[in-house]
Amino acid sequence: MAFNLPCACVIIGCIFASLVKTSNISDVYPPLWKESPGQFSDYKIENGKYIINFWSYRDRLGTYKILLNKTAKYFAKFSLENEQNILWGLPVHHGWQYHTGRLADPTQSTDCGHKSGDHLCISVDSWWADLNYYLSAMPFLAAVDSGIMGISPDNVTFLPPSKDQMNFCYNVSNCHLSFPEAMKKWNEFYQLVKSHSSSFDDLLESLWAAHVSSLDVARKNFQNRLKYYSKQEADFARSWALFVDYLAPPRFPTTLIRTYEFQKELPRRMLVSGDKAPFISDFSGFQNTVLFALNLLHKVHKYTG
Repeated sequence: MAFNLPCACVIIGCIFASLVKTSNISDVYPPLWKESPGQFSDYKIENGKYIINFWSYRDRLGTYKILLNKTAKYFAKFSLENEQNILWGLPVHHGWQYHTGRLADPTQSTDCGHKSGDHLCISVDSWWADLNYYLSAMPFLAAVDSGIMGISPDNVTFLPPSKDQMNFCYNVSNCHLSFPEAMKKWNEFYQLVKSHSSSFDDLLESLWAAHVSSLDVARKNFQNRLKYYSKQEADFARSWALFVDYLAPPRFPTTLIRTYEFQKELPRRMLVSGDKAPFISDFSGFQNTVLFALNLLHKVHKYTG
């Protein structure tokens, strides 16, 4: 990894150089944030359990919204209005995935997630959606398990996808059984969140440890999904997953504004055959530079290990 650090630093440097104060705070929230559920009672109840469809963008986004609402009081010591809550990175990135079409069915065999079809549908065949599942279901259920959410761990469950059900977990006990190490890391994070003595840096370190732990499992389970994409998009996906490993050591602050400004420099659409950074005409100069550097990082890693 040491050989790749200069390249990773270039990417981070480019993105930080582009960070400017956003002109409208409402622009930073994920698409449909206001319309998404904001409390457990917004979901369907069956046999005393809240039933959440994690294959609906609005339902999945709502779990993030509840998580941000319930943890707000713990981050109040760092800023007003919850802006410094480091869990913002999760829904903001998910919103970018939705906005750029990365949650849609990449096989084109259904209209799931496509603008011309069921645009709120999240496809189980989407590599991006499947990795995000591990960064939404686990953080949410671990928060429930920690007591932060104010409901019993037995009172919430997720609907399974149409296939590959064994690759996912659907409630607190199931997630602990299927992904014990990742759930342990998320539980440790929430214990720090509840501690009055935890510093911002302590929380970032723990958050990134949990984040990387979840992604490590997800990448192994869904490598086969990349065959559905163009070579350019698949390469970008691999590069992005690798780059996340480099965001963890410097503890990139995944606050609302920082994450929003960061993601403005990521590809604004799915990559297709013929896209070659830094010469993609409908991308900004920064977007081209960042994509080129990400691809370079992946190549260096591939040949140096």
